[in-house]
Amino acid sequence: MTATAARTPRRAVPTVVAGWRAWPRRVTELWRRSLRFRTIVVTLGLTAVTILVACVWMALVIQNDLFQSRLRQVQYGAQQATAAAQANLDAAVTTDDPVRVQNLMRNTLTTLAQQSAADSFATFRIATEASSIAPQNIDSSGFDPAFVTPELRTLVRSNAQTQWWQSAQLRDGEGNAIPGVVVGQQLEVPGVGPYELYLAYDFSGAAQTLTFVQATLWVSGLALVALIGGITWFVLRSVTVPIGEAAETSAQLAAGDLEVRLPVRGDDELAVLGRSFNAMADSIQAQIKELADLSLVQQRFVSDVSHELRTPLTTIRLAADMLNDQREAFDPTTARAAELLHAQVQRFETLLTDLLEISRYDAGSVQLERDPTSLAHLAEDVIASMAQLAEQHGSDVRLVAPGGHSLVEMDARRIRRIVRNLLGNAIEHGEGRPIVVTVDSDQHAVALGVRDFGLGMRPEEVEHVFDRFWRADPSRVRTIGGTGLGLSIALGDARLHGGRLEVWSELGRGSHFVLTLPRSPGAPAGSPIPLESADEPGAFDALGLTQPIEIPRGSA
Repeated sequence: MTATAARTPRRAVPTVVAGWRAWPRRVTELWRRSLRFRTIVVTLGLTAVTILVACVWMALVIQNDLFQSRLRQVQYGAQQATAAAQANLDAAVTTDDPVRVQNLMRNTLTTLAQQSAADSFATFRIATEASSIAPQNIDSSGFDPAFVTPELRTLVRSNAQTQWWQSAQLRDGEGNAIPGVVVGQQLEVPGVGPYELYLAYDFSGAAQTLTFVQATLWVSGLALVALIGGITWFVLRSVTVPIGEAAETSAQLAAGDLEVRLPVRGDDELAVLGRSFNAMADSIQAQIKELADLSLVQQRFVSDVSHELRTPLTTIRLAADMLNDQREAFDPTTARAAELLHAQVQRFETLLTDLLEISRYDAGSVQLERDPTSLAHLAEDVIASMAQLAEQHGSDVRLVAPGGHSLVEMDARRIRRIVRNLLGNAIEHGEGRPIVVTVDSDQHAVALGVRDFGLGMRPEEVEHVFDRFWRADPSRVRTIGGTGLGLSIALGDARLHGGRLEVWSELGRGSHFVLTLPRSPGAPAGSPIPLESADEPGAFDALGLTQPIEIPRGSA
């Protein structure tokens, strides 16, 4: 139990850290995908900045107004009290008794402090010469001479008619610092001379008022931001929910669910949008249904015609074979006609077979018959079966198989048809130059490439190479009896295996077709054979004569 308890925290820490690390990515993803989140964040951000600026400005204005109002009150009270104290001193009978003068000064200052509402006060004699009757410097309890700066004392001494003030840190009864103001001016004692008079005022009440006002402003600002956020969320929800429904419905419609429709509520702009969307969906559904019906009729027509032609074509082929077998007994013209008839009947039979295969693809009724097969062995067999045709065209077919010997589940008949089609096209368009068939594999896929060095194709022609009945050069005569459907069927066979058939071609450099088959469904899509190639015919001279490479049949 102790060991388990010790290990548990060590497992939890990486999870928490990983969660924190994933947080920015999640927010970024939410920002990118959610219009509501993005709008609320922008609105709250701008609102918060606006309210922050407004609150700071209002706080500064209120702070300044409170200070200035309190300062004017203090200055006026100090001025009035000082004037009354000066009048009291001027009216007093001049005497040489220092005790009476000291008492007069103290009583006057006490009265002055009460009239001015000062919290504390102090006086300092300006003259430095000795005097027997001059009252001593007086300061009340709580007044610290350190409250008065040398600058303020200099200003007070320099001008007898001006009132001066400064901000100061006062002390309360417990010794805590509190904000305050010290007001200073001169007070003339008859027969003695001028004194510096300083009155200290506590501004903590104004500071508390300012704190309360600022707290109220900040709380109000935060409440306003939250309120605006709630209002924004509510307003956005009324707009983004229909938009989200439209996006979801559009995705379902694009996925093939033609029955889905938008719910329409009310008569506003969103309702008009929903009705227009539903009308568009109805129109698309009707057109797709019409096209599907036409396509089905076309598929049935091709399939039915192809099947109906089977019986008479069989009879014609038997007759053509018989005439072709007896052509040596005919005169040259009739023999040539019998030979042409035999060739064209074979081509027509191939075309009919391809049309039936295409109709099965269109109807979605094609089924694979998978067996363990070596792609390298299959390529070798196809090359051997087409060796005579390649020799007739002067092409040198070479097999390079560094991989692809292991067995892979595939429909050997369909893959063989793909290889025959690719190799036949390469022989026909290779201009008698070398043709290289490459077979390779990796842990995810096996691939076969057919590279010729013929005329090649332009980029706009490469885009249509897998189209039905398309020809790069319509004026060129087919020499091996193709039907124009071979590459289209080959592409369908490759996709049926979960693979792909790709082509690279460049005018003057030839073409390269690459068939890639995954070893298992869902395998990575990379191909062991690169599609683009910079190889030239001379690069393969070292391979020697055009004979298939011997591959041991027992290899796995």
